[in-house]
Amino acid sequence: MVIKMNERASGILLHITSLPSQFGIGDFGTSALEFVDFLSQGSQKYWQILPLNPTEPAYRNSPYSCPSAFAGNPLLISLELMKEDGYLSSSDLMDKAEFPKDRVNFKNVASYKMTLFKNAFESNKKDIIQDKDFNKFCIDNEHWLEDYCLYSSIKDKLTSDTWREFPLDLRDRKRESLMEWGDKERHVILYNKFIQYIFFKQWASLKKYANDSGLRIIGDLPYYINYDSSDVWANQEIFKLDIDKNPKFISGVPPDYFSETGQLWGNPVYDWDKLKQSGYSWWIDRIGHNLSMFDTLRLDHFRGFVSYWEVNAGEKTALNGKWVDLDSEDFLDALFACFDKSKFIAEDLGLITDDVKKIIERYDLPGMKILLFAFGDDYPYGDYLPSNIGNNCIIYTGTHDNNTIKGWWLKEASDMEKKRVREYFGREINEDKINWEFIELAFESRADMAIIPMQDILGLGASSRMNTPSTTKGNWEWRLKPGELEMGLVEKFGLLCENNNRV
Repeated sequence: MVIKMNERASGILLHITSLPSQFGIGDFGTSALEFVDFLSQGSQKYWQILPLNPTEPAYRNSPYSCPSAFAGNPLLISLELMKEDGYLSSSDLMDKAEFPKDRVNFKNVASYKMTLFKNAFESNKKDIIQDKDFNKFCIDNEHWLEDYCLYSSIKDKLTSDTWREFPLDLRDRKRESLMEWGDKERHVILYNKFIQYIFFKQWASLKKYANDSGLRIIGDLPYYINYDSSDVWANQEIFKLDIDKNPKFISGVPPDYFSETGQLWGNPVYDWDKLKQSGYSWWIDRIGHNLSMFDTLRLDHFRGFVSYWEVNAGEKTALNGKWVDLDSEDFLDALFACFDKSKFIAEDLGLITDDVKKIIERYDLPGMKILLFAFGDDYPYGDYLPSNIGNNCIIYTGTHDNNTIKGWWLKEASDMEKKRVREYFGREINEDKINWEFIELAFESRADMAIIPMQDILGLGASSRMNTPSTTKGNWEWRLKPGELEMGLVEKFGLLCENNNRV
């Protein structure tokens, strides 16, 4: 399935972690299937989610800061589905902790689930080893699975802060040392493979259910990956590292809407010259892997494929960085020689210069339009105002990095912005219904696709936003409460779609 940008449609943005579940975090089980039914009954065509890679407490559980660009997040595995498959018993799930219903407590969830995963593995190890589907999965995914499971086993055993602290022969990936380690820790490595097998098996089942219901899933591909990841450890040559394996430069963006000092992300930057020499094989493998998981892929920080902000390692802010250009056409030509470009969305938010715009136009990629940005100082000529946009784009009320509509209106919008909103609508705005005013504006726009965050559909305030960039607490935790998806919402969405030719 691909996006047909001449076909009006709509969808909802909701990450898997935000689904209801009795086990403290959304997963691939019953609630995910029910959400697919909700979308289908409401005449929606798209379900957009955030990255599904593993998250870590050290990076505040952000799905954009992962130890692997290929592996799946074990916390999203459904314990109920594991029980149905015979890996767990009913008694295993009886003694569960009490979890908050409206937030994710990542530490407690991880502790609870990992204990059950290990018990399931130990109880079924003999059958797992002989399982044909499991062994096929390991063979099919060997190109990333071996490195990830080796890396994870070394991290667990040595409790190193990063792979740079591995013993030199392992840090530098001496073949004999890796084989010796793999032989010694085969039990832990097999466990890690088993968990990944369960993750991808459950995800494939959920995606099939969604596709069979007429839904297309939009995945999200972070541009950068963590320094402390199996990918950097296994592919050191394609990153700008010094002789001691430390990053020479780190990633970020200059000052923008979200921060006056820019954002210092801290990831190592790619060595695009080395990538080019390899025919961009790592990127091709990574994107191919993601397109096997999703129907469409949002390329986060798309401008990084044209030029990226490079900051010397050790800087405290992103202010003293510089733009580094790369041969974007050579890369994108190679990419689209392998994959249909209609499967991609270019995340073109932030500081988008003319060279980036030209690349997006050259390849006719759909970009993103955010309604919360439409009433700023560039009003009424800005790129995000519905009257100024064309059809080849996706319009959002906001993204995971924005406040909710109500949160923005009540806490962030200036008096001038509110005045512009009233001027654009040509009337007074009902504060209690501001979310639906904006949703209807998105649906009425010429954009071929409209995607609405679930928080805006429910009319929630600032406390329910998913992420606040440049902050360190309370992010990625918001969850739907059980029973919040009422039939009235289904009917309202169906009517909106019908009235705006988005069915």
